[in-house]
Amino acid sequence: MADTAVRELQESFLLAIRKSQEISVTALRAWVETVEYYTPKVSYAHLPLAGRLPTVQEVVASTFDFAEQVLASQRAFADDVLKVTSPLLPGDRNGAAASEAAPRGESTPKAVRPGGGTSA
Repeated sequence: MADTAVRELQESFLLAIRKSQEISVTALRAWVETVEYYTPKVSYAHLPLAGRLPTVQEVVASTFDFAEQVLASQRAFADDVLKVTSPLLPGDRNGAAASEAAPRGESTPKAVRPGGGTSA
């Protein structure tokens, strides 16, 4: 039930994003048509090294490819953090089993001091 509510919220959020993007593109298209009408065509061929620059499409594609890699890395990091901290989470079977298996009197973890020593 909670999963369904979260999914519905996510879908409505994404729908709102798509609609706002459509409105933005429509407004931008109208603006470009107006600017094109009142401005002369400009050629950038005379600029030095202009032919060596990436196209706008290449820059956008490269930027989003990089963003995908960063997001994948962040997801892997978050998964690793969850794995490491899962014994501390309530209701985690692995954490409960670990605390039940610890001998009495040693259930409190010992802190590691800088330099390698431990303290209770």
